[in-house]
Amino acid sequence: MSITERSGGAGTRRLGVPPREARLAPPPAAEAPPPQVGVVLAGLATALVLGLVVFSRSGEIPAILFALGLALGFVLFHSRFGFTSAWRQLVAVRQGKALRAHMLMLAVACTLFAPILATQASYGDVPALPSLAPIGFGLFVGSFLFGVGMQLGGSCASGTLFAIGSGQTAILLTLAGFVTGSVLGAYTFSFWTTTLPSHPPVSLADTFGGYLGAWAVSLAVMAAIVAVTYVIARRGDVPPVEEPPVATGAARAVRGSWPLWVGALLLAGLNAVTLYVSGGAWGVTFAFSLWGSKLLDALGVDVLSWPFWQDPANLAKYQAGFLAEKTSVMDLGIIVGALVASAAAGAFVVHRRIPGKLALGAVLGGVLMGYGARIAFGCNIGAYFGGIASFSLHGWLWGLMALAGTFVGLRLRPLFGLTNPKPADSVC
Repeated sequence: MSITERSGGAGTRRLGVPPREARLAPPPAAEAPPPQVGVVLAGLATALVLGLVVFSRSGEIPAILFALGLALGFVLFHSRFGFTSAWRQLVAVRQGKALRAHMLMLAVACTLFAPILATQASYGDVPALPSLAPIGFGLFVGSFLFGVGMQLGGSCASGTLFAIGSGQTAILLTLAGFVTGSVLGAYTFSFWTTTLPSHPPVSLADTFGGYLGAWAVSLAVMAAIVAVTYVIARRGDVPPVEEPPVATGAARAVRGSWPLWVGALLLAGLNAVTLYVSGGAWGVTFAFSLWGSKLLDALGVDVLSWPFWQDPANLAKYQAGFLAEKTSVMDLGIIVGALVASAAAGAFVVHRRIPGKLALGAVLGGVLMGYGARIAFGCNIGAYFGGIASFSLHGWLWGLMALAGTFVGLRLRPLFGLTNPKPADSVC
């Protein structure tokens, strides 16, 4: 018998490894760190001033969208609702809890989106329209690149914003790469949309006789995905053990972590409100193309000669500016909202030292995600979340290709000093 094993009445087990019951027991709750009052006050002041500036310069609807961004940042931080980690856990250790939270979020969003889209109801003058996109090489290549980039950059589009707000300076490198890739995507956009063949957008509402049929089919697919996550789970693996919240009761709302299902419901609801207020679903990455192009414009580059910005709809957004364009004001709101949330929880920490390999992976991952999102007509929010909630086929295809990219991204992570989860320590 090996010295690492001991025989007993219950069988043979390795020394030093606690029994399964002990490993399943939740760890003791950590003591809640004190709130960082100064940072909270600075964040609230920033939110107030920026909100007033947006309202005075751009009007009521952009100001409401900025407020929705604040709420999204708060929810994303407290629920730690992950897109990157959900796919990584599924591929690496066949743990599907976070993906099941995705399906809950999408099911609720579809349920809320269907009547809004069917009636085109909206708060303003712009009728609510679905997020549809053509199906072509750009969609497949771009979403695959995004899947690879998520695993190298350590975050997705929404995750990048709320991580920056909570003080994770390494993600600033991811954002820089995101902006760079988005601008490159805008520059080459016409190649993917006009040079290469593509199929017009496919709406499930048109395919299945209206939004009721599309809703029923969508929920059936989501239920099947949930079932698959249980089927592929490895027998005998230790389920993920979630860390207990550092605060309980009413204090948990601002001091502790939230269950994934709470994040799923709130994100679905906020996306539906965004659709009703602005006439379109929540998006993130268009702002990165706008910010980067504005910077190049200031440096003397004639970005308005690019076909991407010659498109009338895109040109109107460009001319409106970053304090009026929908995704831009919402992105700013997410960052500030996450800052306030993290400081209130005592978790705002600025990381100053970043290893070289990690920095390289963050930049490269950001470039892949930015470029991929632009040519694929969206990211994990605009294409995957908004597309599926809008009953667009491209949303489902985006998710499949991003999952395929996750396989490649996991193989590349060790090259940049990043580790992959193992069954015994998987945490969603």
